[in-house]
Parts: sequence; C-alpha cells; structure tokens
Amino acid sequence: MNSSTFLSPDAIRASFSSAMSSMYRTEVPAYGTLLSLVAEVNAKTLAASPEMAQRLEQTDTLERISEERHGAIRVGTPAELSMLRRVFAVMGMYPVGYYDLSEAGVPVHSTAFRPVGDAALKINPFRVFTSLLRLDLIEDAALREEARKTLDARQIFTAKAILLLEKAEMNGGLDAADAASFVQEILETFRWHDHASVSNDLYRRLHDAHRLIADVVSFKGPHINHLTPRTLDIDAVQALMPANGISPKAVIEGPPTRNCPILLRQTSFKALEESVSFINAEGVWEKGSHTARFGEIEQRGIALTPKGRALYDRLLTKSREVIRPAADGSNAQAYIDALQDAFAGFPDDWATIRTEKLGYFRYSPVATSTIRGSDLEELIRKGAVQFDPIVYEDFLPVSAAGIFQSNLGDTTAQNFAASPSQQEFELHLGAPVLDEFEHYANLENASIEACLQQLRPVALAS
Repeated sequence: MNSSTFLSPDAIRASFSSAMSSMYRTEVPAYGTLLSLVAEVNAKTLAASPEMAQRLEQTDTLERISEERHGAIRVGTPAELSMLRRVFAVMGMYPVGYYDLSEAGVPVHSTAFRPVGDAALKINPFRVFTSLLRLDLIEDAALREEARKTLDARQIFTAKAILLLEKAEMNGGLDAADAASFVQEILETFRWHDHASVSNDLYRRLHDAHRLIADVVSFKGPHINHLTPRTLDIDAVQALMPANGISPKAVIEGPPTRNCPILLRQTSFKALEESVSFINAEGVWEKGSHTARFGEIEQRGIALTPKGRALYDRLLTKSREVIRPAADGSNAQAYIDALQDAFAGFPDDWATIRTEKLGYFRYSPVATSTIRGSDLEELIRKGAVQFDPIVYEDFLPVSAAGIFQSNLGDTTAQNFAASPSQQEFELHLGAPVLDEFEHYANLENASIEACLQQLRPVALAS
C-alpha cells in the first residue's frame, strides 16, 4: 500500500481522543458538566488576560487548550501493557517517564503515553497515564495467585483490533477506513463493563487488599477511569464545582496557587458508585456496586529542570512534614497554608526562574526587532529575543496517588514498601521510556539554536 494513502498518526490520535471523550460523556454524564465548566472558566480567564491569550496564540498553542485531554487506564499483566504500547504507537503516542506509585500507597507503576514533538502536541496533545498492577505487592499468596489466574484468562482487545494493529505494523500505517475501524475497536478496550468477571467473594477479598486491585482484576477490560480537560485557572473551577452539582476533592493536588504556574495541579470529583453484577456459585447474576470512575481537571505550568524539580520535591516534603492532607479533607485549609508557606521558597517570576535555571523555556525572535547577534543573553537584554515557558506535559506520582486515594474514598493510606523497578517495567513494556528531562532540554536547545540561526549577524550568515 502507498504510504501517501495512510492517515497520519496525529489524525488517528485526534479521532481516538474525540471518540473517547464522547463515550465517557455518555457513561459519566458529570464529565459533560465538567467540560462546560472548564470551557466557561477558560473563556473568562482569556478575556481577563489579553496578554495570556496573545502569547498562547503567538506560540501556536491557543487552539490546543480546548481540545486537551488526558485519560488514565490500569492494566493487569505485562502482555496487556506491551500491547497498549503497540496500539498507542499507531496513534503517535510514546511512553514518557517512569512513575512508582507504591511510594504513595498505590500498588502500581506507570508511564504516560503521549505525543512528543512540538508539531504533534499542537495538533492534539492527548495523553494516557497507564499503570501496571504490581501483583508482587499483594501480601496474601493465595489471593495473588487467584488474581493472576483471573487476569491471564482475559483478552482485553478485540480480534479485529489485533488484526488492524498487525496490519498497521506490517504496512507502516492505516488508511482512513481502517483507521476509523481501529479507533472503534480500540475504544472497546476502554469501555465500561457492568458485569464483573469474578465472584462477589473474590471481589471483596481483592477490594480489602486494595480498592485499585479490585478495579484492575475484576472486569473484562480495564475501562477508562477518568478523562481530564485542561483549565487555565483550576482555583476558579474548584470554587465553581459545587454550584454546578459537583463535589470536588478538598485539596488541589500539586503546588499551590502561583503567579507563574509550575508542573501540574489537579483536582477531581469523587468516583461514582456504579451498579455491577457478580455471578454467584449457582451461576446467577447478583447486583452489587463498584467505585472507580471519576472526573478530573488539571492546570499545567512550566516543565522544571532537575534543579527545579529537586527544589519542588524539597518544598513539598517540607510542607508534608508540617501536615499531610487527610483523605476526608478535614485538615484541608491547614495543609493549603503549609503548602503556601513552604513554596514561598520557589521564585515566582519567569525571569528569576529562567536565570536560576529552574525551568525550561522556548526562545523566539521578537518580530519587530532588527537587532542581530550571537549572544543569547545579550539579545534578551536588548529585547530581540523573547522566552516562553515550556508546558509540562507529564505527571507527578504523589499527585496521581493523592487523586487515586481521595476519589476512591480511602480514609486511611495503605502502606506498601516503596519499590521502584523501572528496569522491570521497561522489560514488561517492551521498550525504554523516554527521559522527560532530556526531552525538555532538547526542546529548549533546539529553540535556542533556531533563534540564533535566524539572528546571526549578516557577516556570519554567508
């Protein structure tokens, strides 16, 4: 087949993101309310800050805000994880970063599948935070084996999805018709199933070990457990959620409110209690319930350098040494105050963040300037070069765990020995994960090189 007839991975990803959003809106109606609320807040934020709107437009990132989503899925076996890697590759999405959530009481380790190039991100920045269950963290050996057998017996991909995936890999892509079929078939992996694949007794034992273990093991497929739109003002969304019939979690995860946003802030509404049927010993379906799927909103800031991230981690640890947020929100204000106090130690203006090398920036020539030169700092001082923060496209393990725990209704944190195992995860994945710091540094360096190339003195340009 001629490669010119293939639909681009970016177009397939955009189609899948749209189909996923439509499906989730049907399955979780409150998600639709959330989208409307975020759109309203974003419009008001942009209207109140023309400078922000102008910079987003000039950097060609304004249009992506309204389409931006991330989803999350939890798989149970290395084979499922490896297959998802192949599926997402067809959509131009690649594993970035390794996250050990066991350190925060959640028995999974994870990566984020996402586009990595600037052009691809501007077309559609869809991400899927993908977690693999750590069966080795289940202490009860008998329960661990039952969970393993249950997971090994299932196939989370349709036969047609597998055929189309193999066709894409063999031919190097999919035409429009096959791509449309591929999207619909892969959507089935993410669809909600209200009939459990385990007995009520096994479900309860899995649930007692950890709510998330029950969620991963007990169903025909992993189902998408949330979709997340991006807001430009998460505090405004948090404040407006109750008036829109949505009860938010008590504390926004991540750094505190700042003039210059850093990394990632997230909030959510509590997971739904949904009707589920379990088959009993007599082969009869009995009604029960399951709590897993929720709504989430995020606000993204600048990607931090290793130096900036080390400072962030120190300040977060400092705040949590004073007080840790309770899952029930009973000490929310005290935690928010401690967080604000701790983060007074992180510069809150772009110039200082840049000069202290705490964050990554994208450099570009100022269109109205006629100044030329080869020294970046001098060009910035003279107003010939401007810089914009590079958006953090990834995730924070402590924040992800906090969202998981609060929306599942955990009132006490469950303890697992922190046991990061990136090498094992990559073995199961079938590929190494990209290093996020190296990736952001490459983006920054490429922008500097392009900027200086354009502004070289005439004598050096020949």
